[in-house]
Amino acid sequence: MSRRQFGFLVGFLIAWLWVSVGFLAAVGAVVAGVVGYWVARVVEGDVDIREWTDRFSASHH
Repeated sequence: MSRRQFGFLVGFLIAWLWVSVGFLAAVGAVVAGVVGYWVARVVEGDVDIREWTDRFSASHH
């Protein structure tokens, strides 16, 4: 599946959720998708957790 096809599918599913279930369900689906995306990136090693914790820690070097 190409990125364009995946993007169409995601947009279609969000619109379907919005119409059939409601706004909050569509927003919840988007939030869950974003969280899943970031978890997958961390598992694949694309995100350096140490860099993020250093960036948001209270003591900056």
